[in-house]
Amino acid sequence: MSGRPETVHGGNGEGPALTVPQGNGRRRARPVLEGGTDQPAATRRRMEEARQPQWTLDSRVEDVLLEATAPSTNMKLNDFLTMELDGEGVVDTNRNVLMKEFFKDPTRYIRDEGILNEIHASFCYKCVRNDLRNKMVFDEDVRKLEENGVNTLIGWLEAAAEVKAGAHDITKEFLGAFLEDVRNSMRMSASNKLEGFYDSVYNARWSHVVEVPGGEGTGLEVREGKPPQPWTYKAVGYTLEKDDGAQQSGAERPRLMVLTSDKGWPCTWNRKGVEFTRDCYVNCEVERVWQIVKRDLTEWFSPHPGAYFEPNRRVLVGTPGIGKSMNAGSYLLYQLLHYDVERLPMVVYLIADRTFLFDKTSRTVSKYMGDSSNASFVRRLSDRGMKGYIIYDLAEPDDAPSGNLPPRGWGMGLVSPPLERNYKEWVKRSSATKIVMNCPGESDVKAMCVWMRRHQPVREQAEYWHVVKSQMDEVGPIPRYIFDERKYDNWVQRCHKTVDEATSSVILQYTGLGRGESWDCKKVLYWLARVVRVRSETGGSEIFFNLPVSAHLGNKTLFKSAKLMQQLDFNFLISGLTDYLISENFGRCTVFAFLNGSFVRAIERRLRELRPSPQRQSHRCALAVYSQERSTRHHVLPPLEHVSERIDVECGVLYVTEVENFPLVDGFFFVKSNPMTLVGLQITTVGGHHTTASTVRQFTECLAAYFNGWEELSRDTSWEMIYVQHAESTPMNGWQGCDVVDTNNVSDDEKKIVAFWKEKVRQYQVSISSEDAPRRP
Repeated sequence: MSGRPETVHGGNGEGPALTVPQGNGRRRARPVLEGGTDQPAATRRRMEEARQPQWTLDSRVEDVLLEATAPSTNMKLNDFLTMELDGEGVVDTNRNVLMKEFFKDPTRYIRDEGILNEIHASFCYKCVRNDLRNKMVFDEDVRKLEENGVNTLIGWLEAAAEVKAGAHDITKEFLGAFLEDVRNSMRMSASNKLEGFYDSVYNARWSHVVEVPGGEGTGLEVREGKPPQPWTYKAVGYTLEKDDGAQQSGAERPRLMVLTSDKGWPCTWNRKGVEFTRDCYVNCEVERVWQIVKRDLTEWFSPHPGAYFEPNRRVLVGTPGIGKSMNAGSYLLYQLLHYDVERLPMVVYLIADRTFLFDKTSRTVSKYMGDSSNASFVRRLSDRGMKGYIIYDLAEPDDAPSGNLPPRGWGMGLVSPPLERNYKEWVKRSSATKIVMNCPGESDVKAMCVWMRRHQPVREQAEYWHVVKSQMDEVGPIPRYIFDERKYDNWVQRCHKTVDEATSSVILQYTGLGRGESWDCKKVLYWLARVVRVRSETGGSEIFFNLPVSAHLGNKTLFKSAKLMQQLDFNFLISGLTDYLISENFGRCTVFAFLNGSFVRAIERRLRELRPSPQRQSHRCALAVYSQERSTRHHVLPPLEHVSERIDVECGVLYVTEVENFPLVDGFFFVKSNPMTLVGLQITTVGGHHTTASTVRQFTECLAAYFNGWEELSRDTSWEMIYVQHAESTPMNGWQGCDVVDTNNVSDDEKKIVAFWKEKVRQYQVSISSEDAPRRP
C-alpha cells in the first residue's frame, strides 16, 4: 500500500470536503462523497486496487492534478446518461453539453423530473460533482505554485515550507501520495529471471500451411519450416498492403505461418484465466504489421535520419478476440529479437501488471511485477544510452499508457481494442499513427483448423472445419470463440440476447455500424461488430471502420433497427452500410440500399429491360422515370399470423418483411405514376430466377392481407420487377418466365396468372458493386 489517506478535508478553512482519488488514470477510483466516510466496502477495495503509480519526479504538477479530475471534467451529459441510465434522457441537442454545464442549470437540459431524480440519486453523479469541485481547488493551487516556480513533482518535493503552506490540504495530500508512488516505483522489486524463456521465443519453430490445388479434404496441407515464397507487400498511402500480383505462378500459395514456442508467449505467461498456448498464428495481416514496423526501423537507423529523428509510434487496433496479442504482439516480439542486436539491444513487453525485459545482449528475459505503465523503468535504460522497442499490450478495458512513454531513443507500439480512451491521450502526445488489423479471412480460419488437426486424417480435418465454419457464420471470424465450444455457446447466446432485448434508446448505439467510431460509448459493438481497415480520402492513413461481425447477426441487427429506430436514424445507418450490403452481405437485406439516394441515383440509368420477345415495345422503369419519388421511408411487414389490422398503401415507402422465405420478392415499393406502379425487388446471385403461378398467387394473397382495398387497387396497378445482381454474378439476360408446377393439371386461375405475368409485368436487371456506394471513412 502506498499509504494514501482515504479522506481529507479542505484546508485553510475553505472548500467542501474533498478526497484523494486512489490510483492513476487507468483505473481511477471515485472520491468519497460529502457527509462522511461510510463508503461501501467494495468501493474501498477498488480504491486500494487502483493504487498503481505512473508518475516520475519530472511529471508536471498540473498534469498530476489534472489526471485526478480529467474524466469528469471532459464528460458529456449524453455519455453520462448512456453509461448510467442506459441512454434514458439522451437527446441530440445535448450532444456537446458537458457535465459541468449541466450542473449549473440541470433543468435547462433535462426537463423530465423523474430522470432528474434518477440522475441526482446516482453515485456517479455525486462523484462527478465532487471531482468538479476538486478541480476548482486544484486550478487555484497550480496557479499559486507556478508563480513560486514549482512546476514538477521534484519541484514540489524541494519547495520551501511557506510555499507548500499556501496550498490546500487536499492538494498537499494528493501530491504527497503521488510522490509516494514514485518512490515505490523507484524501489521496484528485483526482477525474476525466467530461465529458458528467451531461447524458447527466439528459437520458435516455423511451420506453414499451403494451398494444394486438387488436394483432398480442405485442399490445405501442413509443411515444416518457412514457406519458400512468403507474402509480399507494396506501399499504399502511409503504410503497406499485400501485393497479390507478386505471387509466382505455379508456386504453392502460403495461407498461414505458425511459430511454436515450447514455453509459450509473454501474453499468456503466468496470467490467471488466460489459456496457455504454444502456437502463434501468422497470416498476411499479422505479417503486414511487422513489415510496417520493420520499415519504421529501417528509416530510424538509416545513415542520415536527422539529429532529432524519432521512430514512428504505432497503435495496432483490431476487433477483440482476433489474436492481436497472441499473434501480432508475439510475432512482433519474435522479429524484434531477431533484429540487429547492436542497433536494438532491448525489447520490453508490457501487459497487465507484468513487464518483461528481453535483453538481447545477454539473451535473457526478466519479469517485473507492478504497474506496467511505469515509465521510470524504461527511462533508466534510456538514460544509460540503450535503445530499444516497447510492445505495450493494452489487455484490460481501462488500460492507458503513460504519457512519458516511450523515452528518447526508443520505439513503441500499442496493441489495443477499438477503445479510444485507451490510447487517445498517448497518441496526441506521441503523434502515433494507427495500424488497423482486419479479422482473419475464411481461408485463414480453415488453415488454423488444418493445423490444429494436422495429426488426424484428412476427412476429420474437413469435418472439424465444417463445425468451425458453422460457428463462424453465426458469430464471425473471431478465433477466441469459434475454436472453443463452451465460449462459443456463451458468446452466441449473448450476441442474440443483445439484439433481442434492444430498446429504443439502446438501438441508437447501432448507428456506430458503418462508421469509423470508437467503441467507448457503444457497448453493443462488442457483440455485434468487427473492425475493418479503410483509408482516409486525404493522405491515405489507416482508419478503422465498424461492420456487422457476421451476415447472420448483421441481418438480425438490421431488422431490429428497422423496427425500433426513427426513420432518419435508420437511413443514416443504411447510408453507412450500403457498401457492406453490396460487397459482403449480398442478400435480402440488400433491399435496404434502396433507401440510400446516392445508390439509387448511381443505378437508375443502368436498369436494363428484359423483354419476353423483341416485338414487345420497350418501357422505362418507374424507378428511373420517377426517381424523385424514390423510397425515403420503410415499413417492416410482420408474418401473416401476426397481422392485426390492414394498412393503407403508401407511395415512397420501402416494404420489407421479417419472413425469410417471403414469396416472389425480397422487398417492394409503390410509385405514384398513372396508373400506380408496384415495383418488386428480387436480390439474386444466379443467372436465372424464374417463378411459378403459385408463388405469384401467394404474393398477391399476402398483399391482400396487408393492405386495405388491395383487390380494387390491384385492378389499376402496373407491375415491375427489378432483378438485382452482384457485378461478379453471371448477368441475367433473358426474360424471367412464370410457369405452372403441374402442366397436366392447370387451373383457370393459374392460366390467368401466367398470361398476366407475360403480358403485363415489366422486368429489369441491374448489376451493382461497391462503386455504387463507396465506403466513406
